[in-house]
Amino acid sequence: MKFPLVLAACAVLTSCSHAHAQRRGDQVEVLVQMRTGRLLPLPEIERRVLPTMRGAQYIGVDFDSLSGIYTLKFLRNGDVIWVDVDGRSGQVIGRTGN
Repeated sequence: MKFPLVLAACAVLTSCSHAHAQRRGDQVEVLVQMRTGRLLPLPEIERRVLPTMRGAQYIGVDFDSLSGIYTLKFLRNGDVIWVDVDGRSGQVIGRTGN
């Protein structure tokens, strides 16, 4: 009975370790892209988008390193709004919510 639990624990630890390594690799890739001018830094993206979201509370951001898309999240009147921004051009490419 203990052996399957040990195997399960090892599997979880291995997947967590892999996920951490992948996140670290993503962070390094983003840094390289910003330094070479292929990707705008988050403060620049925020400077462009936040003024367009009057009346909404900025609650965070996600970044997809494969597509180079920032997703900024806002809250207005209890509704969540997602704004997708191309990290290379800074253009808003999509919006979901009110």
